[in-house]
Amino acid sequence: MIPQTEMVLRLVLAVLFGGLIGLERESHKRPAGFRTHILVCVGSALVMMISQYAFVGFTRVIQYDPGRIAAQVVSGIGFLGAGTILREGATIKGLTTAASLWVVAGIGLAVGTGFYLAGAMTTGIVVVVLIALDRFERRFIYTKRDTLFVQMQDRPGQLGAIATVLGKYGVSIKDVEMETLEAGHEASLHLALEVPFSVRKDRLLDEIAEVEGVYRVGYEE
Repeated sequence: MIPQTEMVLRLVLAVLFGGLIGLERESHKRPAGFRTHILVCVGSALVMMISQYAFVGFTRVIQYDPGRIAAQVVSGIGFLGAGTILREGATIKGLTTAASLWVVAGIGLAVGTGFYLAGAMTTGIVVVVLIALDRFERRFIYTKRDTLFVQMQDRPGQLGAIATVLGKYGVSIKDVEMETLEAGHEASLHLALEVPFSVRKDRLLDEIAEVEGVYRVGYEE
């Protein structure tokens, strides 16, 4: 039987490792965040310990495989991961979070069986992948950040018309600031955007400038 102190240590490490990965997901406002990752990791560690030690006393009566119960975690976590995957039009979101849940379950199994170094190393690798490589992708592969300034007529549907043009090119709007000018019939718009590298900035400006009611458009430095 596993010592009580060893059992507590494994559960605490599961909380720590799962929490580190969950914090990163929580910072991105993902459906499965801090608490979910902790629960998955702790639950996996507990199942692993039960699988290893709970039936040791019955080995003379029955034959059992210590990994049999733990193996169900791998298949069971798939249902939880599927709940984090969302489809918005042609875009599928949540795959990374689903993968992180799957890895966290594996970390919990590793910690539950006493593979502390493997669990710690995997946690470090996952955190680096989620944080460092996310920044690398955003900066060099997928999108670039820009702030767009638009001076336009203040009327209903004007922002929607501009958003339609941006959506046509796969541009994501991350923040919007709108200010009505003193004249009362005009407004200034500041849009924080994520623009795919394949999109030409000048072409995007030209199309927005052609929207009815837009007087001036440009990128802020």
